[in-house]
Amino acid sequence: MEIIKEAATSEEPGFKVNVTPLEREGSNILGLARIYFENSFVVGNVSILNGGGKAFVAMPSYKTNQTDEKGKPRYQDVCFPVTKEFREKLYGEILKTYKQEKEREESQSKGQTEISERLEREPEGKGTKQYAR
Repeated sequence: MEIIKEAATSEEPGFKVNVTPLEREGSNILGLARIYFENSFVVGNVSILNGGGKAFVAMPSYKTNQTDEKGKPRYQDVCFPVTKEFREKLYGEILKTYKQEKEREESQSKGQTEISERLEREPEGKGTKQYAR
């Protein structure tokens, strides 16, 4: 017999998201996310995938013993949002955070490239201080 207890409120839980963008040649994985629910519960291994040129979120899953009509293995989500509204809110925040992190990485990379190029252009000794002994 299954016993179900509901929380006292039907409010959506608060959460925060951490995303790590990934770049792997030949892979459709764009990044990995962790979701922290009210600083009490963490869901890790949330994937941001590229499908048909568009990023989407895939919750952690496991491979079942079943196959689809093409003979490919079926996967089952371990956890997932229950309502459409919460799914849209959660996945939207994950994708927004992914884009912000990706832009931050790109701007840091651009800044490092500019510094390297400037150092290569400067004559030796310029921009450095010489101290007499």
